[in-house]
Amino acid sequence: MNQLRLDPLTGRWVVVSVERAGRPAAFEPRTVRVQEDTSRPCPFCPGHEEATPPALETYGPTGSWLVRVVPNLYPVFEGDSPFVVVHRGPVFTQATAGGIHEVLVLSPEHDADWGKLTDEQAGLVMAAIRDRIEEHSTVPGLRYSQAIVNAGREAGASVEHPHGQLLGMSFVPRELAEEQSGFARFAGRCLLCTTADAEEDAGYRVVYSDERVIVLCPFWSGTPFEMLVIPRAHCPHLHRAAPADLVAVGRSLRLALSRLHERLGDIAYNIVFHSAPYRASDPYHWHVHVWPKLTTAAGFELGTGVLVNVVSPEQAAEELQASVLAG
Repeated sequence: MNQLRLDPLTGRWVVVSVERAGRPAAFEPRTVRVQEDTSRPCPFCPGHEEATPPALETYGPTGSWLVRVVPNLYPVFEGDSPFVVVHRGPVFTQATAGGIHEVLVLSPEHDADWGKLTDEQAGLVMAAIRDRIEEHSTVPGLRYSQAIVNAGREAGASVEHPHGQLLGMSFVPRELAEEQSGFARFAGRCLLCTTADAEEDAGYRVVYSDERVIVLCPFWSGTPFEMLVIPRAHCPHLHRAAPADLVAVGRSLRLALSRLHERLGDIAYNIVFHSAPYRASDPYHWHVHVWPKLTTAAGFELGTGVLVNVVSPEQAAEELQASVLAG
């Protein structure tokens, strides 16, 4: 039977409709490469560093690098212009788009997506994300940093080599503001601390857990095999989290993505890190969303904002757990 489930982070309803998963070719591994032209050297591979602007940060032994951060050649946000809103008519409002846009190269290995990183490498990537957000937070006029990883063309990647992006912006985007409102609406202690405890008690939707982190297919999953990574230690800001928690989150992402690949093959996905705006405090709890690109939003989803999930989170978690047992 189909169900409506409420996402308490955003206040949106999602539809769980498992019967629709029976349609032909519901989930297929990606068949289109990110780069159609693979004859040119990869700009993110070692030895081609001159293809990018000079590195802002490098991590690794002297003379080589394991993680690299460089300015984005095609930035969404750029410059130090203050955030100024201008009204140019009754329905025409614009603002300056100053800020920072950086590329985070996850590994010198061309084919090592996050699911193939070592625990040490995943921890180093998390340290780089922390350091860059901390640097962004010192820039006058900036309010929030968004860290993302797009893996696969369907997820928005334009370069095959595994990489992420870091964007520092002068405003708080709507998705983050809605999550802040979700925490504020919740009666009781922290929304995600409560979620972690409740999901662990229920046991149906937990994909992985240890003493520092829990990975689950949330009750309100809006997309098939969606996962939510919650560090157990309550902290609003990723860049102020304990190093051990950052390492644990990096490791849990590796494990979760490797299970996803074992179950579904080489699929595209997005990783989105959500942390409180720099100068905001409680109520908030930093966390990570994993959204596999298995379905396409159609007219109903676009017209209403209501997501339709054809795989229940209970089934998704069971299948991800089973992939480990089978291995």
